[in-house]
Amino acid sequence: MSFDKVVIIGGGVLGTQIGLMSAYTGHDTTFWLRSEGSIERTQPKIDQYSSAMLADLEGAKALIGNPMGGFLYPRALIRTWEGTTAEDIDALAAAAKTNFAEKVHLELDLAKALENADIIIEAMAENPDQKIAMYEQMKDLIPEKTILCTNSSTLLPSTFAEHTGRAEKYCALHFANTIWKNNTGEVMGHPGTDPEVYNQVVAFADEINMIPLQLHKEQPGYILNSMLVPFLSAAQGLWANGVADPETIDLTWRLATGAPKGPFQILDIVGLTTAYNINQMKPEAQQEGTIVWKIGQLLKEKIDKGETGITAGKGFYEY
Repeated sequence: MSFDKVVIIGGGVLGTQIGLMSAYTGHDTTFWLRSEGSIERTQPKIDQYSSAMLADLEGAKALIGNPMGGFLYPRALIRTWEGTTAEDIDALAAAAKTNFAEKVHLELDLAKALENADIIIEAMAENPDQKIAMYEQMKDLIPEKTILCTNSSTLLPSTFAEHTGRAEKYCALHFANTIWKNNTGEVMGHPGTDPEVYNQVVAFADEINMIPLQLHKEQPGYILNSMLVPFLSAAQGLWANGVADPETIDLTWRLATGAPKGPFQILDIVGLTTAYNINQMKPEAQQEGTIVWKIGQLLKEKIDKGETGITAGKGFYEY
């Protein structure tokens, strides 16, 4: 199957990055956005992330000849590091600028956005009701050929399959943040996913320079978030319980493990709205006085002040 037209539903942190990697690798890419206000919020993200990708390409030239270069280069931007020259990187950057200018489109008309789509990636907030409403709105507009994927971090595709109108052509394709460097593409079907469609999604992940990571069964949180979410929850629990402040918790993790970032720095990257939505899905979030409830209250305070993470310029840290 040829993936000539890619459609991204939503222009959040990951949706923007997915669309830009799609365009970077030469795919005509349309973002469907709900309103003019959504465009005003998404366009700065497109500018920010495309600039970051180009900056990391430029920075990769300094890694040529460095023994650590093979570990530090932006893996999704340069498919093969060995033998790559500064001239190769300049050519990639020139092509990227052209593709970002010519292959990225913002569209408010849903029917027009979905017309002739080969693959649609839904990258909306972790809200089941909103996702179901979106699928119900889309299902009669999607061409017969189209594959539909969700980038949901924690929700199972089987939850939504019946609402898509194409259960056999529906599965999950999940990405890590800063996908041009952390190029994971977790592919997870549901019991009704056509195996051939699953294989085509694996092929698409490879086409946009991800490393396809194949799950053999449904798992809330896939592989990555099955490990990451409990880690971030434990850190937030220490904060909500008054054990230590976010800076000290982060410092402890970095010093003890050698990790480049602590959990609250990671939360700023993920976005506090996403963290809040995930937290609120836990039953304890509705039980006043529990640690999970306290986490929700504290995150909501920051969100209400506009402190939602890196893209807002402030989360647990200022940027």
